[in-house]
Order: sequence, then structure tokens, then C-alpha cells
Amino acid sequence: MIELGQFKEHSNKVWEIANLLRGPYRPPQYRRVMIPLTVLKRLDSVLIETKQQVLEQYEKLVKANQDEETIEQIILQKFDLKFFNTSNFTFKTLLDDPDKLAANLNKFIAGFSERARDIIEKFSFAEEIEKLEDANRLFEVVKAMADVDLHPNRVPNDKMGNVFEDLVRRFNEQANEEAGDHYTPREVVKLMVNLLFTGEEQIHKAGKVIKIYDPACGTGGILSEAERTIIDDLNSDANIELFGQEYNAESYAICGSDLMIKGEDVNNVVYGNTLGTGKFKEGFADGDGHPNEKFHYMAANPPFGVEWKPEKDNVTKEHDQFGFNGRFGPGLPRINDGALLFLMHMMSKMERPPQTYKLPAPGGVEGGRGSRIAVVFNGSPMFTGDAGGGESNIRRYILENDMLEAIVGLPDQMFYNTGIYTYIWIVTNRKEARRKGTVQLINATDFAWKMKKSLGDKRKKIGEGPVNGDAKEPDHITEITRLYANYENDITSTLNKIGTNLDSPKDKKRDKDRDIFVSKIFNNQDFGYFKVTVERPLRLNFIVNDERIERVKESDFFINLATSAKRKNKEAIADEIAAGKIDQEELLRIFLEAKKLYADNELVKDRKVIEAQFKKLFATSELKFDAAMKKALLSHGAFGEKDPTAKPCLNTSNKPEPDAELRDYENIPLPGGILINGKRDEENALIDLPLPLDYETKKTKGKVDTTELLALAKVHCERFLAKEVLPYRDDAWIDYSKIKVGYEISFNRHFYDYQEPRPLAKIEGEIKTLETDIMKMLAEVI
Repeated sequence: MIELGQFKEHSNKVWEIANLLRGPYRPPQYRRVMIPLTVLKRLDSVLIETKQQVLEQYEKLVKANQDEETIEQIILQKFDLKFFNTSNFTFKTLLDDPDKLAANLNKFIAGFSERARDIIEKFSFAEEIEKLEDANRLFEVVKAMADVDLHPNRVPNDKMGNVFEDLVRRFNEQANEEAGDHYTPREVVKLMVNLLFTGEEQIHKAGKVIKIYDPACGTGGILSEAERTIIDDLNSDANIELFGQEYNAESYAICGSDLMIKGEDVNNVVYGNTLGTGKFKEGFADGDGHPNEKFHYMAANPPFGVEWKPEKDNVTKEHDQFGFNGRFGPGLPRINDGALLFLMHMMSKMERPPQTYKLPAPGGVEGGRGSRIAVVFNGSPMFTGDAGGGESNIRRYILENDMLEAIVGLPDQMFYNTGIYTYIWIVTNRKEARRKGTVQLINATDFAWKMKKSLGDKRKKIGEGPVNGDAKEPDHITEITRLYANYENDITSTLNKIGTNLDSPKDKKRDKDRDIFVSKIFNNQDFGYFKVTVERPLRLNFIVNDERIERVKESDFFINLATSAKRKNKEAIADEIAAGKIDQEELLRIFLEAKKLYADNELVKDRKVIEAQFKKLFATSELKFDAAMKKALLSHGAFGEKDPTAKPCLNTSNKPEPDAELRDYENIPLPGGILINGKRDEENALIDLPLPLDYETKKTKGKVDTTELLALAKVHCERFLAKEVLPYRDDAWIDYSKIKVGYEISFNRHFYDYQEPRPLAKIEGEIKTLETDIMKMLAEVI
């Protein structure tokens, strides 16, 4: 991936110098010293030619009483620099006074211009300088670094960027347990970038400004690879602007340093929390660090499976107050995984689409260039969350507005700090014509190459081909990119064609010549469903006998009649209790009268019958047979008992009353979508998207109008009920007042590879063989 060529020696030298740290530092900690030292050495080499002139100009401006901000602007413009240093030291002169090396090195760092100093200070290198001094290693390490020639005449900016990225990668891999959250494996980055730029003709246009953004940029690997791919492979004259934001100080410093090293504008990389907490901190962007920017391309590997509790109040406030005018209009995910928040943030940074899209949010107008997003997730964003919930509504917004272009499933054990399966989503508001209304799923879970040495949880990689890997390593990246570019349905391959070293030649568990699906295409509607509540009637039998009278006497309703809610007035309390006991006695009298009607122990299976009987009995009493009394006496656990042979209990509207214990829920695929049995519903044409249903908010919870939705859904749902439910439960019905819309992407189900179990005779034979072997071993022991 990184072709250093003759410049590889420079990163090797720095790597060797790191061995001087052994003792005071463990190998995973070497980066804390070597990365900032490499940055400082490169910056010093870049400035060496103008050093004296800058110092002279600085002295003149200071004597003229110019303020620091004005001085900085004048020097940067006069000498055409991105940064400068006003200390009297260089890496060479620092060595002239070994006893004061620590103090002078700190002065050297303090002499950088504000933006460069801000980045370097995020390394917290002053602490390492003190530690190196105490361990008597500082002079030795700085002297060794001073001998590494990083002058721009010997190592141009682009090659220095490669050297630095190689060092960052090597040190991060060594420290994978610490840095895993902020470092994405290089082959994953390359695949993301390839997918992002495939078929992008506008990249080739001369003079076009191309803005690329990563809201969780870490050390900047994705931004660097995106830039390199465009410059080296697509358009060497492209005008690229890189933007990023990162909340980890060291990672931010590495990213900013990489841009400085390559002579690029570092002002576009912001230090801060992209989601925001609402708590101001000086020098830290709390929230969107680029509030007025839109971007053509965005790519990120945001934290997944991580709680967003620190950001909860701020994010929820933005969602409630601004809705679709903010970043989080569709909804919010559960608190234990904030990955989808980053995707919504990126979607809010999209350029206007080139044609009208039916978006609830502003921006769906003509005239823009549109945007493309590549983001790495775990499996959770595809399916977690119930219909109408935050995650489901986010998926709904993306799919109903035709912005999900593809999902690529990657092998497990690909990342340094987790072994789970991961997925690359491609999201865009300018799909090409052939992709409109569809989503491509690519099953690349078998496109894996076992590494010679594990790095934390990373035991596999995507093959990069013999150029970047070993001689036998397949080029999985090119093949996956080809599958994406070809956009074909039901494409199969075999493990032998894919190329993998995961199975040994003796491993017969998987047939390497068996066809497996690697690419499928679905309609957006295939992932949507109506969640409906299926009710069945409450059926009770009734009888008034000693057993059921005793049940009523033990009920809360009966006991509470002789209690008082008053707390202070003892006389009033006593009066209430006494009156309650009288009511209890009256109820028992009525029960005994009712008991006479059931002398033959015959069960009543129609609630209307016993209700009429009690109504007559209560007519002779001062107690009222009101709704509360009916509910208390004629419910299950009182005089009623569940009985599937009884008649349905009817409400005041003469409709069946639902039995909560028999309540069930069905997810009914959208018309034209995929049914439970995997077959397409040929009786229905694809339903138009987006659906006529507002997104529920805090203010509209439970009040969203479903009239238009039901006009589209009711016939379809009744047909489903008749086909899938009524043959088994003929008294069921759907409560349409509770209908919800959900979306989920069951990636594994769509690529499930069914294999028939082995014949029973073969299994039986293997068991008998094992039994024989066990008996032989036992005989030898005896």
C-alpha cells in the first residue's frame, strides 16, 4: 500500500533509534517519543533554509511593537510558510549544550508559530522530555535523530508523508491495545477509499476543488489514503482540501503533524468532540468543528459499540429542538452505541444533490454536486432497535430517501481491539441511474488472509496482492472493488477462486469448490416492514362458588375497601375503615346470593350472562355495579378464569376485548418486499417510498397520524393475516392503532449458506468407530 522505495531507509532508521528507549519505556510506549521527535526533526529540516531570515524579521517586528497575531501573519505571508520557529535553536545546535538540552528543547518547541505549537503540545512531549532526562537517554536519542536527514531536498513532502505514515502504522501496530480505537488497518482504509471513488468521473475534472472529511479522523490515515489515491491514481492535478476532527489529543497531534509534514493547511483539522457535550473547554471544539462546511467525500471509522452517555444531553437537546434542521432529525440510537450518530452527522455535511430528492431535511434542491460517504460499522446499526425506534428510524430515513448504495461485509478478526465482523456502508445522495431504488450487499467475509503474526485481536487481513503482501497473497481489494463496480445480482464464487490461507489442505469442513453468494441486489423496500399488533379475544368462564369467592376476598380490590388513604385525622381514618368493612359485608352478601344461582356447578361461558345476573343483585344494594366493580369481579383471577372454549368477552362497543396474554406481533414486509419464507410477494407492486408517515418526536409521541399509511397498508396487512395467521388462529385481528414502520438489514440471513446435514448412517458409523476405539483404549488401561 505504501511504496516508500528508497525512502524506506528513513523510517527504518527512526525505528532503530527507538531501541535506545528500551528500559525506561516498553515497546508499546516508544511512539510517545519517536513520533513527536520525527515531527520536530522534519519541521526543523523544512525551516532550516529560512531560519535566519525569519529570526531577523521577527526581531524587527517585535521592536516595532507589533502584536503576536500580526507578526505571525506577516511572517507566514512574507516567506510563504505554513509555520515557522522563532527560537535560536535547531536540532544540531541543541546538542551544543548537553546540560541544558531538556530546557532548550522545550524552548525550541515553544518557538513554533501558534498553530504548529498547538498541534505539537497535544503530544504532551514535555512529560517525555523530563522522563528521558531523568533516565539519561535524552541526549543520546536527540543526537541519533539529528543525524537522520529529513531535508525536503532529500525527502520531498509526499514521500515524507509516506515515511511518517509508515512509522505511525508500525508504532500503532506495536501498541495496538492502546491505539486500536484510533487506528484503522491500512487494507481496510484502502478498500474504503477504492469504494468511495469507484466510478467517480468528477474527480478527473481539472480545477475542481475536492473536499474530503473525516469526523473521527484519528491519526489521519483515511484522509491521507484518500488524497494519495486521487493524486497517484486518478488526477495528479486535483485540488484537494482535507478536513477532519479528532477528540484524542495524541491522535489529533499525529494527524495535524502529517499535514504539516506534507506542507498542507493544518487549520482544517480540528481538535474536539464531534458530537459535543455542551461543556465549553478552551482550545477544544465541543460539537461540529466545521459548522458551515459541506463536503464532496466523507469517510470514517467512528467508535462503535461505545456509549455516548457523555454526549447524551447535548445530542438529545439538538434532536428535540432542531429536528431535521439539526444533525439528528430521524432519531437517536440507544445509549450503548453511538456509531449511527456519526453517520447522521456526516449526512448533515452532504453537498446538495445534483437532482431533487424527497428529503424531509433542507437541501433537497437541484444544482449541487452531491456527496459520497464510506463508514465502517459493526453489525449493530443494520438491525438493532425495534420498529419506530431510533436506529430503525435512522435506517428508514436513509433507505426511504435512497441514500444507501451498498454494504460490504468484512471478515472477522480484522481490527486490533475487536474480533467481531465489521461492515463498510456506502451512503450517497447522488446514486447513478442503475443503482437508484436499490442496495447492493457484498459478502466479503471470506476475502481474508491469515497474518503471520497476530496484532492484538487482528489475526486476519484483506489480501492486498503480492506487491504489498507476501508472494502468494491474493488481491482481495481489487476483487471486492470489481464486485462493487459491476453491480450484479446473485453473483457466486468459491473459496478457491477467492483465495484464502485460512483452511489447511487437510481441512475438509468446508468445500472450497462450493458456490457461495458474494453479491446480491435488493430493492430499498425489501428491508422495510410494518410492525402490527395481532390480538386475540379474551375468553373467560365464570362461576360463583366458595373457591372463587375466596379469590375475590384475597384480591387487592376487596382488601383496599377497608383501608384509608388519609394520614393524619385518626377519626376520619377509623370512619373510612368502618364504612369499608360494611361494603365488604355487603359484597359478601351479594356473592352468597349469586352462589345460589350456581348450585349445580355449571360454568357460564358468556360474560354477558353473569354480568346481567350481578346487575340484578346489585340493584337491591346501595353499592354500584360500575365499571370498576365489573372489572374487579368479572376478570381472570376473580370470578373469571381463562377458557379457550368460552365466548369472546365483548366491550361496550360490542367488539371483542383483547387478551393481553395472547397478544402477538408480526413484522409484515412492505408490499413487494421479501416474505418470511424468502419468496417475493407477487400480489403486490412495490410500494412507493418515502412512506406517508411523519417521524415521531418528543412532542408528537403517540400522536403521529397514520391515516395515509393505513390507506396503503391495510389491504396488504389483511392479506398477510389471512395467509400467515388465520389458518392457525382464526379469531385473530390486527389493531391498526398501534401500527409502526421498521427497517432492518439482515445481512447474514441474505447470505445464509444452507448445507444439508450428513446422512444418519454415516454419523452412526462414526459413532460406532469411536465406541470401538474407546473400548480398545479402556482394555489397554485395564
